[in-house]
Amino acid sequence: MPFPQNTPSVDDLVNLPAGEIAQLPVDLLAAMQREIDAAARQMKAVTARFNAALEIRYATRAAEARRACGRDTGTVRIVDGDFTVVADLPKRVDWDQDRLAEMVEYIRTAGGDPTQYVDIAFKVPERKYAAWPDVIRMDFEPARTVGHGKPSFHLEPTETS
Repeated sequence: MPFPQNTPSVDDLVNLPAGEIAQLPVDLLAAMQREIDAAARQMKAVTARFNAALEIRYATRAAEARRACGRDTGTVRIVDGDFTVVADLPKRVDWDQDRLAEMVEYIRTAGGDPTQYVDIAFKVPERKYAAWPDVIRMDFEPARTVGHGKPSFHLEPTETS
């Protein structure tokens, strides 16, 4: 049967080989991409709502369980009927970068090795690198490796006039 009578559903895609999907007509691929995007948005909204409901139901009990253990963060287990709820509140630590730089310099000045206490990393944003004069860029070139991320494709109808 020709398209659209034999159009695979989003559920069918799970079992179709990627090569077979790649051979589908582009208008069908575009329609499927729209359907997948809509389903992803819906799933994201449903997941957020569901997680909010779990937080409403278990956050207070989890906080009490952590307090009973003398902790503010971490994983606790709560029994609810025939289920064990694993409630995790990860610790998130942020460091004041300017203050850390001062401490690193203080340790160096005192004759110490700051790498015994902190990890030191250097980053160069690509937009800054591109704005450098050629002479500076050439000096840094041996320290630079260019890779790539995961490709993405989005199908859009071509506008005709």
